[in-house]
Amino acid sequence: NKTQKTSNCWMHVDELSFPHNVSLFFIHSSLLLTLCLFLLSRLSPYTVGCVRNYAVAREQKDEASSGVQSKQAQQFDSALSKLDNSVRRTGRITKTMLLRVFHDICRTGYPSGNQALLLLRSCGSLLPEVPPVDRTELAHHIWTKLQELGSQYDVSHYNAILKVYLQNEFKFSPTDFLAKMEAANILPNRVTYQRLIAAYCQNGDIEGASTILGFMKSKDLPITEAVFNALVTGHARAGDIDSSKNILTVMRNAGIEPGADTYVSLLTAFAEKGDIDGVKKALEEAENADCSLMDRDIMQVIFALAKAGHQQYVPEMVERLRHERSYIPDAMNLCLSLITHGQEDVAFQVLKNFPTLQMDNASAESYNLGNFFLRHCVNMNTALDKVANYCRDLQQSNLHTSPFNFTLLCALEAKNIGLSCGLMKQMKEQNLPVRPHFFWPLLIQLVKDNNTTGVVELVKTMEELGVAIDTPTLSNYILPAFGSLEEARQALKVTHASFLTRWQMKCIPKTNAVCVCLCPHPERGGYFLYSLIDSMTEAEVQVQKDKLREYFKQLQALNITIPVNIYRGIRNLLDSYNVPELIKDKVETLENKLAELKAENKSIDLTLKQIIQALCAEENLQRALELKQQHEEHMTAGGYAILINHCCRNDNAEEALNLKREMSRKDSSVALDASKYIALMKVFANSGKVEEAVDILKEMKEKDVMLNDTHTTMLFHALSSAAAKGGPTIIRRLQDTVFALGLAKPSANLCSPLITAYLDSNDLSGALDAALECQKRYNHLPRIHDILVGLVQQGDTELLQKAMDVVSQERGEMTMLYDLFFAFLQTGRYREARKIIETPGLRARPGRLHWYAEKCIAHNQMETLEHMVDMTAKLFECDRDEMYSYMLRLCKETNNWKKADALWTKMQEENIIPRERTLRLLADILRSNGQEVPFEVPEEKNMHEVTLCIYFVLAIFDVSVEAYEMVKGADEKGLVFGPASYDHLIRALLFRMNEKNLVPSVCCSAGSHIPGFKMSDTATNLLIVTQSKKDLVTDAVQTLKSMLQVNHVPSQLAITRLVQALGRKGDVSGIEDVQKLMKGLSTPLNFSSMLFINNIALAHIKNDDLDSAVELLETLYTNPDNHSASMSFVFRKILENGNDKVLDKFSVMAERLANHFACYRPASDLFLQLLDMDKVEDAKFMLAVSVCVCVLHSCKLGKIQSLLSLIPDFAEEDVVYSYLIKCHGKTLTLARLDELSLKRLAVLYRKEGQTVPFPEPPVSRTTNRL
Repeated sequence: NKTQKTSNCWMHVDELSFPHNVSLFFIHSSLLLTLCLFLLSRLSPYTVGCVRNYAVAREQKDEASSGVQSKQAQQFDSALSKLDNSVRRTGRITKTMLLRVFHDICRTGYPSGNQALLLLRSCGSLLPEVPPVDRTELAHHIWTKLQELGSQYDVSHYNAILKVYLQNEFKFSPTDFLAKMEAANILPNRVTYQRLIAAYCQNGDIEGASTILGFMKSKDLPITEAVFNALVTGHARAGDIDSSKNILTVMRNAGIEPGADTYVSLLTAFAEKGDIDGVKKALEEAENADCSLMDRDIMQVIFALAKAGHQQYVPEMVERLRHERSYIPDAMNLCLSLITHGQEDVAFQVLKNFPTLQMDNASAESYNLGNFFLRHCVNMNTALDKVANYCRDLQQSNLHTSPFNFTLLCALEAKNIGLSCGLMKQMKEQNLPVRPHFFWPLLIQLVKDNNTTGVVELVKTMEELGVAIDTPTLSNYILPAFGSLEEARQALKVTHASFLTRWQMKCIPKTNAVCVCLCPHPERGGYFLYSLIDSMTEAEVQVQKDKLREYFKQLQALNITIPVNIYRGIRNLLDSYNVPELIKDKVETLENKLAELKAENKSIDLTLKQIIQALCAEENLQRALELKQQHEEHMTAGGYAILINHCCRNDNAEEALNLKREMSRKDSSVALDASKYIALMKVFANSGKVEEAVDILKEMKEKDVMLNDTHTTMLFHALSSAAAKGGPTIIRRLQDTVFALGLAKPSANLCSPLITAYLDSNDLSGALDAALECQKRYNHLPRIHDILVGLVQQGDTELLQKAMDVVSQERGEMTMLYDLFFAFLQTGRYREARKIIETPGLRARPGRLHWYAEKCIAHNQMETLEHMVDMTAKLFECDRDEMYSYMLRLCKETNNWKKADALWTKMQEENIIPRERTLRLLADILRSNGQEVPFEVPEEKNMHEVTLCIYFVLAIFDVSVEAYEMVKGADEKGLVFGPASYDHLIRALLFRMNEKNLVPSVCCSAGSHIPGFKMSDTATNLLIVTQSKKDLVTDAVQTLKSMLQVNHVPSQLAITRLVQALGRKGDVSGIEDVQKLMKGLSTPLNFSSMLFINNIALAHIKNDDLDSAVELLETLYTNPDNHSASMSFVFRKILENGNDKVLDKFSVMAERLANHFACYRPASDLFLQLLDMDKVEDAKFMLAVSVCVCVLHSCKLGKIQSLLSLIPDFAEEDVVYSYLIKCHGKTLTLARLDELSLKRLAVLYRKEGQTVPFPEPPVSRTTNRL
């Protein structure tokens, strides 16, 4: 898991202040800047998530502050995510959600072009719950408001508002619309003219449509299917249905085959006329033309029938619905639109046709069909009788468990008093309970409106329904409507007067408590080096090896530590990349050294290996073999391994085989590493030595050679190479051997070379049988796409059906359909491919579509990719922006700007809202070819945040001047970051303690841009640590107090460093003040009990007040409860300062405590500190004190050994050695002892006649692994 692996290499900044006892890794400042730029270069402009039908890009006004832009982007992304989820889940958005996004954009004051495009696009059919007139008014309001805020409109915005007009059937003047575009200096494009034609046709104005059509022809603009579809509608609404039908013939004559949209237009035309026979005939024609109509197409016909008043034909159309995968959201939107247009009964027919769960599989609570229907009926003020009938029908049909209760809830939320009371009366008739609290929402609204009459009427309704007015209802929801108790009595005049006497009207002020929860989310900081190397490929490492060599020469230049796990990770990465030696010794120098060693009768094994390695690097195999022959008795296994590997790289199978046999004769226990074994297997298989290749695999199993992922990939390439040179028989033998021996798990990759061998020999039948056998044995279908492509090309329907049956049975029908779809696309059979992708119920599989799109891009197959994008236009849940981005990527690679420009027009035609990365990609294509970009280009997202990351890295690596200049430059340019970003930068600067003076400047900059800016707890703690280390104790104490004033809790490290700094300064009162502050904490910190005492003692010593220090410690230790308290810290500081007078004074104190009070801890602490400071002679004077206590408190191997060296004839050896063994037990497990030591220990046990308490290892030889 690469994500997990990467995340493990980061640390909190505050963790960096702790010393890490690990290997050091350093970086040169000049290389650091290069790496920062390299990081920026690796940030792809096309890496954006969110698969959806539209996204938003942002291009800010030049004069806008980047900080405001950033805030806008964050707010808008959050709201956009909600819109996106709603569209994805339901195919619609709510007006409330849209207005929330709109207001957020207006509040920022800097709307981008793409934000405006999204808002305008959302004012059409995506709002089925809003009447068309209101939707159009909303679109006009958004258009005007955003224009006032400075949004720049282009042709895509005018096309979007045209689409809204068409979806809302808004009547407007196309001529005036074109005049407005001309006044705004916006040129119409093909999409504009198409939609103007549709607008004329929507009103039955064929003459106006013909005028625009003639204008398009004069400009040589293509007449697309969308234009013909509009003409079908236009002729029908003009009363000429025959001309509508003839449009299909005109299309065919023009070389355009009528598609689903054309037939839907014709069906809608017949439906509006109430011609059900015409509808049926058109459906038959579509079926005969192999034009598959989806459920959503039939739903358009249903909507047209209902809207035109031909509801009697709706049941026939409802029966034609096939309940495809997208049926539920599409049908819900149809119902909502029907209710909005006053066709509730038709909507209810559609609702009852919903596929329902079986009662066995659904709980009663979850069996509530029609909630959305009932809610929208309430919102549209549907008559009470209708709503009640719908509720009864749903309940009697067992489609809803409690429709009345749910509808009442909706009515109460809508504050609809009449409908609510009516529903409660219906519930009473149904013997359903009506509770007093049902009336509370209505009473609240009436009281808020000061509607006393309404309250009285509602109370009467409660009486009529027999609902008792309980105390909470009376006191909280009825009486507040009246000015006094008497007024309430007079107004109500009901039987509840007895309640009124118990209450007095009181005005109780209420306050709303606002809880502010500070939840800092400090981002992780640390070293990016591991991530950088991990993100590089082996080829990149090879290219950069010179820079890496220079870098590794400067490792000791700076003192920066990294965690040991990151160090090991970097080392492993470099090893896995097979980076050659960065420094090659001259062969001549090595040969001279070899001669000298041989003349001196010294070992030449290592030098000989180095020479062979250098010769192989220079491709001088002949000389390497000569040296091997001359010094064969000195050849090591490593030398043989180098020669074997070189022979394999050069396909020298004979020499590799000879070397392998020679090495095995010298030492049969030697095992090569996995990569060399695989190389041997590959070269043997390629040269026809199949048995030798199999023997290599068997030897790998015998010597327990393990394969990792890299080795498995090498094995795949080896088998693929053999497939190109050998036949299927050889590959099958090798593949079966690998899987039978368990060297690697079967995978589609490892199975594919066998299929490749069959395909290369044009044996499709054999390839299919082999693939099916892999599916049966290993549950993998390797290269099934290539097999299907071959079968389609050959026209072998029998084998194709066989393959499809197996795929459908093993992988599911949808996988089978996608496999067939891609095979038809690949072979250019687009008609068959369209039939497959339009299969009812098929939904988008982003992974499969992405795979094939990448395949088309890699092979420069623009035509195939274009057909796939076109065919998936109506595929359920298909991300249209993503599909067009594939084509744009191919346009960029082929530098085809004309195609890219045509795609931009087509995206507008399809009403797609492109993502930022898509707009940037398109703009890049146009600009690189000197073309004008017809839209606002959004800036690279979060580039200022990337810049801040560089500030952070520069600060950590002590490139202080550069960091400071970058901060100043950003401030001068008005760049503003978030509070967390400034906080991170402050922490980074504090980490480099020599840059403390930069912190106030950064804080000032942050405060000027972010009102009320405060550093986080982590940064404040780090500031206290830094001030303490700089001996700025007054500032540190003040920082601590200011932290406590806002109820923040300091860290244990910060307090420890502060108290130690006060001790160094001799500030006794300061330490006592800090101690008092810590006692007042609501959350006590886990301090050492001696932190304050030891540092107060050191403060007295600093002030030359030794008596006070001794008195303090003696008072402590004379209490038996404190005998275990350690004062090692005090002794260590005394010894470090080298003050003999103080040492003598405290030595006497330690002896006195040991002799008179049996308190040995001070003496043992002093003794051990003397040993640590290598003051062995001074430690001898402490031997009069109980040494065993020292041993007990030490339990450290080195100290106990020093103790034994001081007292070789120590009487209590059993005690000392027991602790010595205990030390070994803590640091060394039995499993880590070598076999020889265990054997010797076992012999000692047997000599004493005791049983060996562990398994005695057998005699075995050690296997060397190269």
